[in-house]
Amino acid sequence: MRIPNLGETELLVPLHSGVFEQPMWQTFLRQLRRVCTADGVAIRFRSAGEEGLVTLADGVVGAFAESDMREARVYAGEELGHPEGGLRAVRVGSGELNLVLCVAAPQAPGAEIASLLSALVPHLRVALQVVSALERERGRASVGAEAFRRMNFGWIAVDRRCRIVDLDAQAGRLLERTGALRRGPYDRLVPGSPAVDRQLTALVRAMATDPRHRPRAINLSQDPWIDILVAPMRVDALAGEGKAVAVVYLRGDRSSSADRHEQLVDLFDLTPAEARLAWSLAQGLSITEAAQAHGLTVETARYYSKKIYAKTGARGQVDLVRNILTGVLALA
Repeated sequence: MRIPNLGETELLVPLHSGVFEQPMWQTFLRQLRRVCTADGVAIRFRSAGEEGLVTLADGVVGAFAESDMREARVYAGEELGHPEGGLRAVRVGSGELNLVLCVAAPQAPGAEIASLLSALVPHLRVALQVVSALERERGRASVGAEAFRRMNFGWIAVDRRCRIVDLDAQAGRLLERTGALRRGPYDRLVPGSPAVDRQLTALVRAMATDPRHRPRAINLSQDPWIDILVAPMRVDALAGEGKAVAVVYLRGDRSSSADRHEQLVDLFDLTPAEARLAWSLAQGLSITEAAQAHGLTVETARYYSKKIYAKTGARGQVDLVRNILTGVLALA
């Protein structure tokens, strides 16, 4: 066996890039088994997430006791109760996030295997730190994605012909369940209304020409409420190698107006009449427009609005919109 120079790429590059593989470290384990002429190599990875203990292996290693292993010390198989000779193992990390790297190579000099594992320890620590950071970011992203899912936000990147370049999972679900916006032939993003289709097409073409174009909001449906905000592409990671010229931010309400009225009654102890008026005001209607929509006099609508503001804690219509559309009702 030749102990590799750790300045070479045959082990270190696969070790550090292996945190992005699925499953992790498969190339590194394959390379390590080859250079050690081993029967098997394995990483027993323990994370703080739901997966718990995960074993990643190339070849056969066999069972051994690892509970009392000290960090960074290389152990021989007989110290760990391994039934066969030729095992060397090292633990890196502590607490809920740690890994054990083991090599079963009966035909290779144990001292050379131990020396290689010792040399890998600082690199294993760095790899483990990267995994830890990725887990934290994955957890944060999961929380953010769940909030976006509950509030029905999504994004769709489109090219100059309004063809979909990329989209997030939430936008994909919204496209599947609404007729106000759909994926058309050749992956074109097609609003249900021909007038909105022309407006969206013109906007995207304008943004392809002028990346500083002002974002524009368009209402697609009022019951349930569905809005889009069309903005020039400013996030390189979403551009899809430069093809996308605009992003369509999409928010679609999963509930009908009737459902929202019931939720407002439950949340703020409004009467049904107050809830209907509150929802209309939250959609941007004026007192006069809301009164006409619900067959009320303006005086009655004003009386209801004062009770609505008192019950919701809003100081006016702007505050009411904020309380209803960005409060916990948005998560319902």
